[in-house]
Amino acid sequence: MWKEENNQLVRRFEFKDFSEAFAFMTHVAFLAEKHNHHPEWKNVYNKVEIRLSTHDAGNRITEKDRELAKAIDAIA
Repeated sequence: MWKEENNQLVRRFEFKDFSEAFAFMTHVAFLAEKHNHHPEWKNVYNKVEIRLSTHDAGNRITEKDRELAKAIDAIA
């Protein structure tokens, strides 16, 4: 579930192993390109944390963030 933290949408994902986490990140990368909106994220082994905000809007949550979050949810 996405949470609002410090003007960002944040969600943490956990996978079976690093390969699954990396495959998920690859899918998200293609979604980000399609949406022309790129996340801040970090990965440690089987965990991925994604943070979304719109830099052009003063680092605030916008509809672009909500749309990308919804697309990410569809593949999670």
